[in-house]
Amino acid sequence: MASDQLRYDRMVERALRGVVRDALRHVERRGLPGTHHFYLSFRTQAPGVDIPEYLVTKYPIEMTIVLQYQFFGLEVDDEKFSITLSFNNVHERLTVPFAAITTFADPSVNFALQFQSVDGRAAGEGAPRLLPTADEAAEGTEGVEKRGEVVALDAFRKK
Repeated sequence: MASDQLRYDRMVERALRGVVRDALRHVERRGLPGTHHFYLSFRTQAPGVDIPEYLVTKYPIEMTIVLQYQFFGLEVDDEKFSITLSFNNVHERLTVPFAAITTFADPSVNFALQFQSVDGRAAGEGAPRLLPTADEAAEGTEGVEKRGEVVALDAFRKK
């Protein structure tokens, strides 16, 4: 009977990874608007990741790339994106499945998504969560997941 459960966590994860895909598709077609720039972290050894071996050696778990000034040949499809970046003045082609992404951030608008592993599951199976805002981080709540709170609705009801 447990297999008959709706997996909302996976539905939400797919939807949020779709936000990353849509943002990259926008950049693929029109370039980065204004001051927008992206930080993308991904698991370097996740299935489908194709990066040079020396980068896997240097970043055996996770790697962060920045899409801002110099990137070339961005191609986005439903499952992955490919991009050419410069590492020590050498252009390298990277292919990253959306399921391998662990963090997506656009600091220009204070927006970020983090996809976390839950219960030791691989990247792509965990429930995503929004990163704390700058105000929350300043209050020392960074990395602390909020639990549900009970809110009395009486104050909002018309009398």
